[in-house]
Amino acid sequence: MLGYFGIGHFELLIVAFVILLLFGNRLPGLMRSLGRGVVEFKHGLHGENDDADDDDTEGSSKPKKTEKINAG
Repeated sequence: MLGYFGIGHFELLIVAFVILLLFGNRLPGLMRSLGRGVVEFKHGLHGENDDADDDDTEGSSKPKKTEKINAG
């Protein structure tokens, strides 16, 4: 399959090694952000939201406690 493009297995290993040398220090952060994006996407598909705005609308039927601060 790779023979159609004129790239063999050895050439792919060399390219992967060069990419690892150039971007090796950035790969963990990139993979972490990619993983977070996938998790957020899956949560979006299931309709789960962790936003603080949604929490406020659910408890809007109950009055919120407010504290008064006495000066002096």
